[in-house]
Amino acid sequence: MIGKIHSLESFGTVDGPGVRYVVFVQGCPMRCAYCHNPDTWEINAGTPMEPEYIIEQFERNRSFYESGGITVTGGEPLLQIDFLIDLFTKAKEKNIHTCIDTSGIAFNPESPELLKKYDTLMAVTDLIMLDIKHIDPEHHIKLCKQKNDNILAFAKYTGEKNVDLWIRHVVVPGLTDEDEYLYKLGYFIGELPNLKALDVLPYHTMGVVKYEKLGIEYPLKGTPAMTQKEAIEKKKVILDGIRAKRKELGLSESTDHLTEGDE
Repeated sequence: MIGKIHSLESFGTVDGPGVRYVVFVQGCPMRCAYCHNPDTWEINAGTPMEPEYIIEQFERNRSFYESGGITVTGGEPLLQIDFLIDLFTKAKEKNIHTCIDTSGIAFNPESPELLKKYDTLMAVTDLIMLDIKHIDPEHHIKLCKQKNDNILAFAKYTGEKNVDLWIRHVVVPGLTDEDEYLYKLGYFIGELPNLKALDVLPYHTMGVVKYEKLGIEYPLKGTPAMTQKEAIEKKKVILDGIRAKRKELGLSESTDHLTEGDE
């Protein structure tokens, strides 16, 4: 199965546990206002690549990735689910840890045929890093030009399949940092039994230069970056929502494992 690949990175340290070999796929239907990889949007582009080549590159430096594995990000990896299945199946045959960094936008619970593919993919996936951009439907459309129905459905689906889940949320001043919605986000993910980590990431402006090179107007021009300290405070609001949901369900309210690394 041929994949459309944007680029490969041999030293990824923020793309899952340990040092990762990171595969950036080409193509994404989302148009997030703060996207820092607009060069991955175009679907009919990218370098054709076979899974065997990627596995070969990983194996050349296998000892380097002893505590890590392969992460596929993008773009949107789930747009190329057949390629993912092929790649991860071959990876698991060699006992390689597999991770998908996704928005979940390509999930469709109404398609039995597609669900079968997702079931197959989940069986060879060790970790999913899911970016939930905004919990509110209307705000999500304004922010990403797409609905969030299937994204939230995908989050619940990963729980049903018991695949380890890391939730990521970028806090952007004036867009995704309202306490009301942060709490609702926490309340939603609080019921997910497979939630292993929560990364609340401060908005930065490092992607602006890519927009300039591509001749694209940057949607958030003038929006200030958010500090790590501010992001940690916003994370506390999400954690409050998680605890509230777990209390309601009669589950342990401990979120200690979700606050590791916070200062």
